[in-house]
This record gives sequence, structure tokens and C-alpha cells, in this order.
Amino acid sequence: MTDLTGANWRKSSRSAEGNCVEVADNLLGLVAVRDSKDPDGPALTFVPARWTDFVHAVRSGGHSNVASARP
Repeated sequence: MTDLTGANWRKSSRSAEGNCVEVADNLLGLVAVRDSKDPDGPALTFVPARWTDFVHAVRSGGHSNVASARP
């Protein structure tokens, strides 16, 4: 399990009330994502390059192809 102590979680300013994820990108070599409704629950972790790829794909409308991406 990855130690997320010290993570600074943030929500998008565009997120709907209670329906969003939180991202912590202040961790060395790691980006963590969690459900804002379950802050004590599990978090997904990514190396920064894969997180950047994901964000770019979503912003460009190519998110349907993200599932096939490999780390």
C-alpha cells in the first residue's frame, strides 16, 4: 500500500456538489486520486506521466481510448 501521508487533496472548481474526485499531485513521483465522498477509502495512484496522458485524453475527448493505455 502506498503511503499518502502528506497528500494535499484538491477538488476541481467545476465539480458538482458531492460528485467528484480529489487529486493529490504534491507527492514525489506520484499522483493520487480518490472519491471525495469516501476520503478514508482507497485511492488510485499514477506515475505523473500516465496521469498527464489521462488528463490530456479526457480534455481532448479521447477518454474512450484511455482504458487500453499501458503504464
